[in-house]
Amino acid sequence: MTSNKDSENASSSDADTGEVLGAGAGNTTEKDPDDWVTGDEPMTGAQRSYLDTLARDAGETITADLTKAEASEHIERLRKATDRE
Repeated sequence: MTSNKDSENASSSDADTGEVLGAGAGNTTEKDPDDWVTGDEPMTGAQRSYLDTLARDAGETITADLTKAEASEHIERLRKATDRE
């Protein structure tokens, strides 16, 4: 259990970073792929499958050795190109 003092310390350190949680935080589910901590890791199986489907629908060929961030960028681009938004 945290004390009020712990809560006060957490609040003051959060204020220093400018980050907030809750209603004032905006959309926290979307991040620029360039800011991802794991963005340099190989794309996931789900990304690979979805990207394969989108690329086929768009008539494109895309290299299969993408990072998570690169795959995400291609997915967003191809979703727009194939009207899957």
